[in-house]
This record gives sequence, C-alpha cells and structure tokens, in this order.
Amino acid sequence: MFNVDVNKDKCTGCEECIDSCPVSVFELVDGKSEPVEMEECLGCETCVEVCPEDAIIVTEV
Repeated sequence: MFNVDVNKDKCTGCEECIDSCPVSVFELVDGKSEPVEMEECLGCETCVEVCPEDAIIVTEV
C-alpha cells in the first residue's frame, strides 16, 4: 500500500498527474490535484515524474 501526498502550495492544477496515472488515483478538487483513490496506487511514481512543480510524494506504508 502507498501513501500519496500532494503539496497544495506547490500544485498548480496542471492535471499532468491525473492524465498520467494508470489507475486514476487523482481528481481535480478546487483547482488542485487530490488523491481520491489512494488505495488504487501502484507505487509506479509516474505522477512524481511528470509533476512540473515537484508537488507529489509517494511513500510505501
């Protein structure tokens, strides 16, 4: 299982993580990315790689 944390101060709502996530962990909420299906996370860290603001951290729990 993985924990996905989005730094709301850094997130610009570009939707890169939403578009790149293979299991649809993220949704746009109030203009910011929100990990709404965190239990689906595969830990691939594609979202971390595509985020231009370095706003996402994925950790194994």
